[in-house]
Amino acid sequence: MGEKKKSGEKQGGAKAPKNPEKKIARLTERLAELKLKLADTEAKLAELGAPVAVAVKPAKAKNPVSPFAKPFPTLPEIAGVRYAAGAAGVRYANRTDVMLAEIAAGSTVAGVLTRSSTRSAPVDWCRAKLAALANAPAKGKLGIVVNSGNANAFTGDAGMQGVQRTAEAAAKALGTKPGAILIASTGVIGEPLPAEKVAAKLGDLAAELAPEAGAKAAAAIMTTDTFPKGAAAEIDLDGVRVAIAGFAKGSGMIAPDMATMLAFVFTDAPVAQPLLQSMVSEATKTTFNAATVDGDTSTSDTLIVAATGKAGGAPIQTRRDPRAAPFEAALRGVLEDLAKQIVYDGEGISKFVAIKVTGAKSEASAGVVARAIANSPLVKTAIAGQDPNWGRIVMAVGKSGQPAERDRLSIRFGDILVAEKGWRAESYTEEAGAAYMQRDEIEIGVDLGLGAGEALVWTCDLTHRYIDINADYRS
Repeated sequence: MGEKKKSGEKQGGAKAPKNPEKKIARLTERLAELKLKLADTEAKLAELGAPVAVAVKPAKAKNPVSPFAKPFPTLPEIAGVRYAAGAAGVRYANRTDVMLAEIAAGSTVAGVLTRSSTRSAPVDWCRAKLAALANAPAKGKLGIVVNSGNANAFTGDAGMQGVQRTAEAAAKALGTKPGAILIASTGVIGEPLPAEKVAAKLGDLAAELAPEAGAKAAAAIMTTDTFPKGAAAEIDLDGVRVAIAGFAKGSGMIAPDMATMLAFVFTDAPVAQPLLQSMVSEATKTTFNAATVDGDTSTSDTLIVAATGKAGGAPIQTRRDPRAAPFEAALRGVLEDLAKQIVYDGEGISKFVAIKVTGAKSEASAGVVARAIANSPLVKTAIAGQDPNWGRIVMAVGKSGQPAERDRLSIRFGDILVAEKGWRAESYTEEAGAAYMQRDEIEIGVDLGLGAGEALVWTCDLTHRYIDINADYRS
């Protein structure tokens, strides 16, 4: 019998290559470059009318619609805002996956973005452009481009190159400058964005812009969402009718550190940029930041709010303006509606859960405790199984790391007192708890008995359907 080859040798005596990780990295980078060139070639062929074998997957079957799905509202037209949407083949064939919004010159814009350390290239772009627009408002039009199917996150230099290419194409289509274009992407992480496919579509979309096309725009930004999410409000400000309209997407990877997956809100109210930014930042804390589906913060979280001022009147400069309070309340209401719809569409949801923590030493502490409960797989699966296992809530409070004393803690299911003074309440029965858990919407109350801090968080249960959706996400 001949001597066996050593494990580090190939047949014929050749040694395995040194530094295989570097070679893999080089090949991966080269593959990304080739994909971008392929997308560029396909776009040019499409412009010439040549048939192209598009490298996209067939459209996947849609997930079952959430039992909490809301009909998409009739959004009021916002003077100075127009939308369009179409199919660019970013990831799937025959799926609407690109949205373009045009915002009139003279508008103000504010935004809140993810604080994830692995944020996407579009988030970095938006952060820089929002800062620049706050210091020096654009003299021309503003634009927003959003694609679904690809998050353009963790894509190296090619990611920012794709953003730049998209911004340039959008600026050309709208007749403005690239610095006035905001970009957002959502979808699979770590794959190069076929930016040329998006760019090639923007000219057509610019020709189709319409103020009533908000519903189409909302549908274009969906990924695993089972229904498009929209919200609106109309109010009277000192005799002037003002409208607010917005839409959002999100279903999984929802535990925002700023906003949600993606949300875009527009108003014709005249609001100065510093005040608009302050209102958006404050409202985010108790709306989008109060929503969690699975405890995972996205790399792409983006909330943009634009005010065209087309309703008329002098700009609202400070909160001392009597118009400021009603406008801020209406804006907060729209953001809360969108945030709750995201949880209503949580992947695999069968129950909507509101968790209210009171009696904490601070508001921040109450928020941490509420999220510890909301994000606990044990709590969420118990709710899915309609099991009133309140011991898991006790566990989640204890693991939160926040001040809590066993003998001061009380727990409620809705109006049912479950536990207090370090023990199960004398009035509580397992039958009452089990009956309550059969409801579609559950309220869990926890009072820590330590102070005045409180927080409200919305979440959903964790079902096997969540596993099915996420195990098959890239397939």
